[in-house]
Amino acid sequence: MSTVQEIEDAIEALPQEEFFKIAGWVSERFSTTWDSQIEDDIRTGRLDDFAAEALAEFDASLTRPFPSNEK
Repeated sequence: MSTVQEIEDAIEALPQEEFFKIAGWVSERFSTTWDSQIEDDIRTGRLDDFAAEALAEFDASLTRPFPSNEK
């Protein structure tokens, strides 16, 4: 198994086209892993307290709308 430093060094040595391929793969892998973690957190109830807090703040009119990107 390679170390992170060895992998970083190998990536640094890649031609641009190969670098973009690996960057795309890492990005997709990160997204998939993140989505799986969020789904697991929801399924196991780890986000229940945050959701309850957000709903309570909304019900108490303590929230504000997101800023609009429109000018």
